[in-house]
Parts: sequence; structure tokens; C-alpha cells
Amino acid sequence: MVNFLYYLTFASTLGSGLLAGVFFTFSAFVMTSLSRLPAEQSISAMQSINSTILQSLFMLVFMGTTILSVVLGVASFFKSGNHSAVYVIIGSLFIFVGVFLVTAIFNVPLNNSLAAVSPGAAEGAQVWSDYIAGWVPWNHVRTISSIAALISFMIAVRKW
Repeated sequence: MVNFLYYLTFASTLGSGLLAGVFFTFSAFVMTSLSRLPAEQSISAMQSINSTILQSLFMLVFMGTTILSVVLGVASFFKSGNHSAVYVIIGSLFIFVGVFLVTAIFNVPLNNSLAAVSPGAAEGAQVWSDYIAGWVPWNHVRTISSIAALISFMIAVRKW
């Protein structure tokens, strides 16, 4: 069982790293680049990104890492005597709360509101401005949370 949990933790480590990279990319330069374009172009580009990402391998990594982390967190709770268990639980909480719940509660509704606007509509510039102001800070939370999960899972893997 310990070997199985080790490999699952290793997989969560990889998933957390991939998520951290994607979220960091958006925080570091994608959203800044889009905000430099006219609102109509920015809206079109982000709408395309949002629809494409739902049908990409990213969703497998996002949902797979979330599910795996929750399962690992629960299993580790019952293995509390193991030194790595605490780090797995911490990493799992970062993924579930800081990545999954933040995405579901904050980023997805903002994506839905952006999807509802026509890029060339008169209200488009205001919707885009509101979108950037709300979406980017929550993406920073996802970035930091996925990096924290990555570090927690790395420590857990080293302690197995």
C-alpha cells in the first residue's frame, strides 16, 4: 500500500507542477499581453482560449490531479503516523481549495460572463475590464496554491 501511495503522490506532484506552469504562464504574461490589445481582440482571444482549454489535455490534468489529490488526502489522513502524510494532506488541500474551488467559484463564472458578451458589443470593453480585474487575482491564487501543492508533494515523496 505504501508503494501505491508513493506513486500516487508522485503523480500528484507532476500534476501540480503542470497546473502551476499553466497558471503561472497566464499570471506572468498571457493576461498582460491580452490586456494590451483592443478589448474586442482580447475578448475574442480569451473566449477562444476558454473554449479550447475545456476540450484539451489540460482538463484531464486539472480534474485528474484534483481527484487524485483528494483520494490521497483522505488515504493519508488514515496514515497519520507516516511522516509524508501531513505533507500529502497539505498538498491536497492546496489543490482542492486553492485550485479547484477557486476555479469553480471565481474563475469559471467570470469565464461564463465573458463568453456571454459579443466581442464587438458596446459593453465589451467594460466586461473585459471587469474580467481582467477579477480573473487575474484569482489566477494568482491558483498559481501560488499549485506551487505550494507541488512543494508539499515533493517533500512527501522525499519522506516516503
